[in-house]
Amino acid sequence: MKRLILLAAFLAYPYSARSAPVDDGWQLVWADEFEAPRIDRAKWRFETDCWGGGNDERQCYTKSGRNAGIEQGKLVITARFERTTGPALPEHLRAGSAMPEAETTRQFSSAKLTTRGRAAWRYGKVEVRARLPQGQGTWPAIWMMPSDEAYGRWAASGEIDILEAVNLGVPCAKCPGGRENTILGTLHFGGPSPKNASKGEEVPFPDVLDGGFHTYGIAWEPGKITWQVDGRTYATRVASEWWTTASGVPGAPFDREFYLILNLAIGGGLPEARGLGGVRNDGYPKRMEIDWVHVWQRSALGATAPAKGGN
Repeated sequence: MKRLILLAAFLAYPYSARSAPVDDGWQLVWADEFEAPRIDRAKWRFETDCWGGGNDERQCYTKSGRNAGIEQGKLVITARFERTTGPALPEHLRAGSAMPEAETTRQFSSAKLTTRGRAAWRYGKVEVRARLPQGQGTWPAIWMMPSDEAYGRWAASGEIDILEAVNLGVPCAKCPGGRENTILGTLHFGGPSPKNASKGEEVPFPDVLDGGFHTYGIAWEPGKITWQVDGRTYATRVASEWWTTASGVPGAPFDREFYLILNLAIGGGLPEARGLGGVRNDGYPKRMEIDWVHVWQRSALGATAPAKGGN
């Protein structure tokens, strides 16, 4: 019943894709409209590894133009079915590894772009207008990670998943229209793995299959995070629902600066355990397209300005 009520609210709510937040005091503090001929490396960095995200994903993330580039005013992240070799570990784990130069090979290539070291924010509205790929094993994501592990390693310092979707378009008896069309918004917190915890919401959003762009976002304020799609709220979490074992500070760990991540994973525990199972190799390449990214803030929230620098 809850999902049906949310779905009815989606269909009834008008939204202007490029409209500014209606609340007084909001200011656009960071944006990328992807109008330049190339990805702006002052705003984005490529993460390059074949680690699998800790989820047994099947892609190597590369910095190749075959996997990420600007096309007609849009950022396009492309996953390809091709054997690819690269670093076995992500950069943050290589320094402490006994074999930092180790490599591995995966079945797919893709891209993961982040603002790590370029920009990070505490509180505000983050909106990303995107078109998502379909197919068994696809896992596009828009999410945020802490700029520093002030409360300890994952997930003690938190993770904010703005949007995840898996296996879109795949036959689904429980989904409206008979195809997978759910979207997820989730928080990860608690203690270092395996003492981590999470709270999230998964709701049907049939419009995700219409082939068009939709705007996914969060409104993040002290002690409260709200998830929206096309300006319509579908989930809210408050500070009494999250915690970190490293601190008794109210609102922790979601009281620190977080940076933004855009990626298209293939396979992994979540998609492979659902839908048709595993990963289907047909229909490649798969494309995740991003029209724009906007970050809004207002000083009344105690928000921080974008961090600068890094490499």
